[in-house]
Amino acid sequence: MKRLSIVLLCAALAGCTMPRGAALQSEIMSSSGTETRDFAHYRIDRATLSRLAGWPEAKHAQTENLWLQGGRGGAGQLLAAGDSVSIAVWENGENKLLTTDAAPSVELHKTRVGANGTVFVPYIGEVPVAGLSPQRARARIEERLTPLIPAAQVQLEAEPGRANSVDLIGGVAHPGNYPMQDRSLTALGLVSLGGGPRAELRNPQIRLLRGSQVFDTSLAALLDAPQTDVGLRGGDKLIVREDPRYFLALGASGKEELIPFTKDRVTALEAVTMAGGISDTRANPRGLLILREYPASAVRADGAGGPTHERVIFSIDLTSSDGLFSAQNFDIAPRDLVLATESGATSLRTMLGLIGASVGVSNAVSN
Repeated sequence: MKRLSIVLLCAALAGCTMPRGAALQSEIMSSSGTETRDFAHYRIDRATLSRLAGWPEAKHAQTENLWLQGGRGGAGQLLAAGDSVSIAVWENGENKLLTTDAAPSVELHKTRVGANGTVFVPYIGEVPVAGLSPQRARARIEERLTPLIPAAQVQLEAEPGRANSVDLIGGVAHPGNYPMQDRSLTALGLVSLGGGPRAELRNPQIRLLRGSQVFDTSLAALLDAPQTDVGLRGGDKLIVREDPRYFLALGASGKEELIPFTKDRVTALEAVTMAGGISDTRANPRGLLILREYPASAVRADGAGGPTHERVIFSIDLTSSDGLFSAQNFDIAPRDLVLATESGATSLRTMLGLIGASVGVSNAVSN
């Protein structure tokens, strides 16, 4: 009776699919050898990495807004429309036009540089100053006054207006509008003025809005390459935000969830670590799969310089030295699916466990 029960149980189990938490590699790759497959498969090794170096970006790679090229701004301030200007005139000699012997200088009312780039000075009218340094603007006004007041000397002080200020929008301790005292203010300098990025931001990203143009980079990239810390211009808007990129971890790994990028570059081996590693009892270390989509423009029918299909599966063998080294040099793209496939031995262990449990129950009934 006991043997009959075991035979019947085995027959029943043979017709059933054992419960699993992840797919087998063979199930995912079942159609990889057919002519009608809708994906391409590439095994990640030393040779494949060399081929991938020339491929276009993945579908969800965020490289449409590259960081701008150019050096830092020059030193000193240039006057612009909206700047406030204070002018004082000193007179020497006997014939005075604006002052007296008791008060050898006169301070004119503070004025703003007009939309046409000029300031009004009594007796000489509109004086173009936009685009000039305060020193050159002072010299120009003094030159215009000389025919009227031969011994006149002019003092000029300027305060930046909206056209000579930048906006720091969010992601820092002190966001707001910051006047540019000179043209040497850079992206990192503005972030520093704002108190630095908020501590809770993962891999802070820098977005610069200049007119209708958008430029993106990361704070880490600016710190690693100081020559890319470009100078700002009046009217620029700088945003500090969290890195929006993520990848998905599924299967026989420690985590099954969306995992955000914590740095600019995340490799396949690092992604496995970030996902909590692969399960010692369930995972197939020879079957780590990376599922990725490419834009239609990246597809190459001959496979030269791009994938043969929009959907691509990369497989990695974590039991070989070449596989481990290659995984450390294979970059994860945004929205990649990192799938730790399940070992076929898991189903066998489950079946044997069920048989063992049934035998135990049968023995208990017999006794």
